[in-house]
Amino acid sequence: MLKKLFGFDPEITTVRTEMLAGLTTFLTMSYILAVNPAMFSQLEGMSAGAVFTATALAAIVGTLVMALLGKMPFGLAPGMGLNAFFVYTVCMGMGYTWQFALTAVFIEGLIFILLTLTNLREAIVNAIPASLKNAIGAGIGLFIAFIGLQNAGIVVKNDATLVSLGDITSGSALLAFIGLLITSMLVIKNVRGGLLIGILLTTIIGIPMGLTEYGGIVSAPHSIDDIFCKFEWGNVLSLDMLVVVFTFLFIDMFDTIGTLVGVCTKANILGPDGRIPRVKEAFMADSIATTVGACIGTSTTTTYVESASGVALGGRTGLTAFAIAVCFAISLFFSPIFLAIPASATASVLVIVGLFMMSPIKNIPFDDYAESIPAFVTIVMMPMAYSISDGILLGMISYVLMNMLCGNFKRITPTMYILAILFVLKYIFI
Repeated sequence: MLKKLFGFDPEITTVRTEMLAGLTTFLTMSYILAVNPAMFSQLEGMSAGAVFTATALAAIVGTLVMALLGKMPFGLAPGMGLNAFFVYTVCMGMGYTWQFALTAVFIEGLIFILLTLTNLREAIVNAIPASLKNAIGAGIGLFIAFIGLQNAGIVVKNDATLVSLGDITSGSALLAFIGLLITSMLVIKNVRGGLLIGILLTTIIGIPMGLTEYGGIVSAPHSIDDIFCKFEWGNVLSLDMLVVVFTFLFIDMFDTIGTLVGVCTKANILGPDGRIPRVKEAFMADSIATTVGACIGTSTTTTYVESASGVALGGRTGLTAFAIAVCFAISLFFSPIFLAIPASATASVLVIVGLFMMSPIKNIPFDDYAESIPAFVTIVMMPMAYSISDGILLGMISYVLMNMLCGNFKRITPTMYILAILFVLKYIFI
């Protein structure tokens, strides 16, 4: 039954491993349950409680579809970056209502479903050269490590140098270092579930430090009546709607592609030809989750790069995704407990998972500069631009340009030419 439902294979994993992997992934991505309500509640008419419920429901739906249809160990939830674009650019910057933005997300989801059915997204993934696929995994490793350091306050904003070291002698940064030390020791000693144990121990240590805030145990789910299916069709044919939909579409597409390629490379579940197994089904899960999420009342739902933490623990099948979905379902009723886990507790895990994700870098042919320079551009631009999609886009553009100018035309497929042109036009006009 487990094999039929989730693609479970007892020869490569165990039920216990899949459950632990799912719980670990959930804990590393559960910050979205706190971030999304805080962000969206700045918009009039979107209460924090309703957004919390919508966020959890969108994650449940998307991750369940991934478990049953994609049979992959990935968690889905409203995406970071995409939610900021929703709130701060579309609503606060452009002056549109959140109903307008939800309509754009809904349209984007429908377009994604059509693109997935026509195999266009799969064709894009298969067009990415092997060197860039390996670079994507390494770039994501640096990116999620940077996210962890930032969330813990180890790396902070600096007006003179953009970023600098925060106060690491106290507060959340100190707790994150303690957590990193504990979790590293568990990983070095090959303790099963070391990442999860590290999160829990760091959370406990945060209690006397005043960083783990206990707010109770049980809380009834909040109603989403005020944000459910609140679409605004009056401006659906406007130029602004076109720009907003296309931007959501572009960011979501390449964030998802990057996550799937990077995490699958790390999990060693790519096919012999370098292709992602069941990629069409995985994309369909992402598309359905985005469409349903818009109806529920939240921003674009996407595959989370934090899924790498569960993969690092041994998660390999849809059973891991099912465990993630169950955790999100439980969080609806026990939100005070899950929201008590401080960012410092998950930060240490993200840093270590960032290390795990770096391993594909050894497969990049560094002596072949036509391959290694675009790969390096991909790696370095993900954390520097704070965007998986920008790393992929700039890496692909540089790959096509460098090989074309050097006369290596056999390395460039027609699909790569088309993609490079579209990527350049994206930066010019959007």
